[in-house]
Amino acid sequence: MNLIDTTKELERVCDILKQQKEIAIDSEFIREKTYYPIPCLIQVACKEDAFLLDPLAEKMDLSPFFSILQDEKILKIFHSGRQDIEILYNLSGSVPVSVFDTQIAAEACGLGENVSYENLVRACCELELDKTCRLTNWQLRPLTEEQMQYALGDVTHLLTCYAKLSDYLKEHQRESWVAEEMADLVDITHYQIIPENAWQRIRHNSHSLAFLNALKALACWREKRAISQNTARQNVMKDEMLINIATAFPKNMAEIKQVRGMRSDIVKSILVKEVIEILSNLNESDFDKSLSKTDREKEVTLSPTQQSLYEILKLLLKIKSNEHGVIPRLITTEKKLREYVKNPKIIKGLQASWQYEIFWQSADMLRHGKLGLMYNPNTRKINIKEF
Repeated sequence: MNLIDTTKELERVCDILKQQKEIAIDSEFIREKTYYPIPCLIQVACKEDAFLLDPLAEKMDLSPFFSILQDEKILKIFHSGRQDIEILYNLSGSVPVSVFDTQIAAEACGLGENVSYENLVRACCELELDKTCRLTNWQLRPLTEEQMQYALGDVTHLLTCYAKLSDYLKEHQRESWVAEEMADLVDITHYQIIPENAWQRIRHNSHSLAFLNALKALACWREKRAISQNTARQNVMKDEMLINIATAFPKNMAEIKQVRGMRSDIVKSILVKEVIEILSNLNESDFDKSLSKTDREKEVTLSPTQQSLYEILKLLLKIKSNEHGVIPRLITTEKKLREYVKNPKIIKGLQASWQYEIFWQSADMLRHGKLGLMYNPNTRKINIKEF
């Protein structure tokens, strides 16, 4: 078994892939210390064969494979493919088209939430996978026979899993249930890096306008620094320290020394000088007031009465998801449920969806006193009763 490590060999492989209706794709990568994941291996399988592409090979031109990814006639099958697609986007500048994710499909087929590839293969193929090479260093060359066999196993069974999941979705008319999730998977905005939005990933408890503007500026600075050095964000400065600095809003060396958790070695570094410069240039008159609105919209707060309704609706959602064999997240998110509790008029925009038929219609009936939940002590189940 050999790696495909020359452009000529890759062109031969791509001639085979061009003739396929479906191909399975996976990747092995390392990202512990770098900002961008390092692609170490790309596995591709079709009905006739499977291949290991080596993106680390010297002078390897992956352009022929990128063309395959943009061919709408070929379905690309992934399992939990967001990280794989991120890698392909970083390499090619584009996301694949015509994509199917078996983890998403499994969630609509009643196999549970975030189904692992190992469990999926067990359910669809009745096979036990050997995962001993899962944490191997894929950057080292040459790869062992054992490593390559393991890597191929991540795609060779994926086509069988796809066929069974696809048949189930068609038979039970659930293809539309996953269409939105599949489209979201290849939304290019998930993979584009916008340093100015980095602050929104940081969890915090302070919501003052000064804090938010400082946090945005600091997070943007850290993001750009991490990108330029290709290092993990936390290697530049940890979230907790960014929050502490944004809260204290220091504008000189004396003030930054008083920041909670500030180590002496950091005080002496160039990082602190850059931080002071950033905060010194932030004037209250120039604060972005829209940040408060953006910050509030991340979570929908409820009154005690609304919280009670929300909890009942969550129970209804769980009952309905169990009844239809689909995970709750595919029906709705907790945020959307909170938004509905705050504003019941949004139900009008949901009436044409498949989610309305199996959940939202019942949710609206419950809200208007036309439906109730009753516990049956004999069956030990909660029954839904319409009035």
